[in-house]
Amino acid sequence: MDRSTRTIAILAVTAVVSLGAGLGLGRLVQSPAEAAAAAAPPEAGLITVPVELRSLTNDVVLRGDVLYEDPVQVTVETGDLGGPAVVTGQVPVPGATISAGDVMLEVGGRPVVALDGELPVYRTLRAGVSGPDVVQLKEALAGLGIDAGDVTSPVYDARAAAGVEALYARVGYPAPSPGEDVAAAEDAARDALRFAQDQLTQARADLGRAQAGGPRSEQVRLQAEVDSAQYRLDVARAACATPSPEVPCDRGAVIDAEGALAVAVAARAEGQTAPDTSAERSAVQAAERAVGEAQADLADTLTDAMTPMPAGEVVFLDALPRRVDSVEVRRGSTVSGSPVMSVSGATLQVVGSVTAADAALLTVDAPVVIQLPDGAEVGGTVAEIGGEDPAAASGGAGEGDGYGAGGGEDAGAQDRGRTRVVVVPGDLTEEQRFTIQGMNVRVTVPVGSTAGDVLAVPIAALDTGAAGEARVEVVADDGSSEVVVVRTGLAAGGYVEVSAVDGSLEQGDRVSVGVAGGPDADEDPSGEDTPEDEA
Repeated sequence: MDRSTRTIAILAVTAVVSLGAGLGLGRLVQSPAEAAAAAAPPEAGLITVPVELRSLTNDVVLRGDVLYEDPVQVTVETGDLGGPAVVTGQVPVPGATISAGDVMLEVGGRPVVALDGELPVYRTLRAGVSGPDVVQLKEALAGLGIDAGDVTSPVYDARAAAGVEALYARVGYPAPSPGEDVAAAEDAARDALRFAQDQLTQARADLGRAQAGGPRSEQVRLQAEVDSAQYRLDVARAACATPSPEVPCDRGAVIDAEGALAVAVAARAEGQTAPDTSAERSAVQAAERAVGEAQADLADTLTDAMTPMPAGEVVFLDALPRRVDSVEVRRGSTVSGSPVMSVSGATLQVVGSVTAADAALLTVDAPVVIQLPDGAEVGGTVAEIGGEDPAAASGGAGEGDGYGAGGGEDAGAQDRGRTRVVVVPGDLTEEQRFTIQGMNVRVTVPVGSTAGDVLAVPIAALDTGAAGEARVEVVADDGSSEVVVVRTGLAAGGYVEVSAVDGSLEQGDRVSVGVAGGPDADEDPSGEDTPEDEA
């Protein structure tokens, strides 16, 4: 036999021996399933668990999407610009906060100011216009501490214009101009008023001079002539009263003196008579009318020149401050009526839904625990309950938890009647806000808890008597059992609070939760998992 033939023979013998050994060992080894099948069934008996002393907390659990409230697309009115609406600065970044009175964009070198209000901008507010948009502007300015006049008046008046000027001074931009034509008209009206006032001053001076009569020297001369004539008359009369050879009586001299005195007195009276000033008075009246007309023209021009509130320089947003979600423009972009940015409420919210039964357990301002994607937990509060959940038709993003929260309803009914729930997180870091925005998180709302430790048993331990009373079966160490009527309390986490009504029940007592054992034993009709299964 050569070497190759010997090798083949050895291999054949080895294979036969190995096969025989494998068959022999296979008969000796059993799988767990075979061992269990071959084993005898355990004896039938009660499954018992101890009565525990523990605190219970019932929770409603839901999932919700994290988002900022009330998103709004912001557009800027550009019809009054008269040229390309080019973004020149003040472009915000996503995540920035816009408050009332902030410049949210700069277009054509002019600011676009955010003010609080619900009514959108649809016109430029200027002198003489009235309407609810004027009231809204005044209220917004008053909210910033700026005096804009009577906030109930719908008229855009001088005080409203002064309030707009104060707003622009606050944001650091020149107040808007009413236009070059209006400015030129104002200058012309002021010049006309000054001219009319000068004319009135001249007319009044002329009237004063006319009313004063002739010069003072003329009055003195006339009085002197009266005095001289009176003296001559007195001398002539004295000569006639006591004539003498030296001074004989001259009746003619008396008559002449009397005539001269009468003429002097008449001349003096004429000099003292008020002059005719009718022409001067007419001139004054005409000048006064001219001044009044010039003042009215200037008032009208000043009304037209009141600082306006251009439609393209203000955006009204309700519920300020708001958060910038996205920006659609940059410096150098042209604004053409499309949204320039998207903003939302500055409050981060978690929006989810629960069944109607779970919703009945919730209250506004109830504390919650929010589990972040990284496993961290933050507190929060329930801000809103109600409204049909739009996601319910597609399965929603909510889940209910907790004993008594709709456990007897069918799943279809729960899906059809989900209720929207809004939760506001507590303090979050900026990094957490950025990370969780748009994500789906788990929210736990504690809706009930015991006041400390109470006796509790698994829900599966409860049985209902003929009269509807709750009962438990207490199993003694010797295998005997006793039915104890109990009063139930809060149920949570598969356990229910119990206290004995008829009989005795203490911590450590063992109660039945089902039957285990032999081949003829029925399955647990309660369908509840035991605490061990739940774990």
